[in-house]
Amino acid sequence: MTIDRADYPSPITIGLTCRCPRCGKGKLFKGFLSLRESCDVCGLDYDFADPADGPAFFVLCFTCVPALIVAVWVEVALQPPLWVHFLTTLPLIIAACVLPLRPLKAWLIASQFYHDAAEGKRVDMVPPAGQTSHD
Repeated sequence: MTIDRADYPSPITIGLTCRCPRCGKGKLFKGFLSLRESCDVCGLDYDFADPADGPAFFVLCFTCVPALIVAVWVEVALQPPLWVHFLTTLPLIIAACVLPLRPLKAWLIASQFYHDAAEGKRVDMVPPAGQTSHD
């Protein structure tokens, strides 16, 4: 029996809910960023999941850099005392760095599952009849 991709939840939905990419019900994480061994509902083994540094890269580029730009702008434009930065920009930067990590990691794992991503493999091409591999 072949399962169509339409039978799986959307990777975006999985990213927002941090649930199993196959059933959409089981928990994906056992800690803040550590994955479970498998889904507690459908039994999907999470060994395929390897988002590597993807979540950190996306967070750095799309949330941390803008938050830092806002912090620099506040300093240059308003020149507030240091305690103002501790109350405003420090929490902004911490929230911008930490909060998106979990949903982005779940989204990348769901995308790997949804698109059946795997490690690249070398394929030796056989030359057509009548040609040598030196042509």
